Amino acid sequence: MADSSKKIIDLVYPELSYKIVGILFTVFNELGYGYQEKYYQKAIAKVLGDNKIYFREQVYLPLEFNGEGIGNYYLDFLIENKLILEIKRGDRFLKRNIEQVYSYLKRSNLRLGIIANFTKQGLRFKRIVNIK
Repeated sequence: MADSSKKIIDLVYPELSYKIVGILFTVFNELGYGYQEKYYQKAIAKVLGDNKIYFREQVYLPLEFNGEGIGNYYLDFLIENKLILEIKRGDRFLKRNIEQVYSYLKRSNLRLGIIANFTKQGLRFKRIVNIK
């Protein structure tokens, strides 16, 4: 029995997230494991386009401090100007990759990022929310 006093927290962009994760599984199921990130990226871009989902690749995002440029970020994908998708190869989520996506979210003022790991054991993904 549900406790009505518990607060329900809504997922950020649930429909878009669901579509993106489905696309990631489609790509993994077709290609499998062992390719360079750039090939997964090309395959994901093709499926996003086939599904008429607006996206941009390798989106330049400058990092500034006191009005001066101090660095550059490049997002693997910016999807519908709402969601950042970063793709990786490896068997686990590395802390630096999670921190990388969180930095992208903070810098861009976006709310949701997804890291997709293409692993020997299958596709793994993690949602990262910018709690601002």
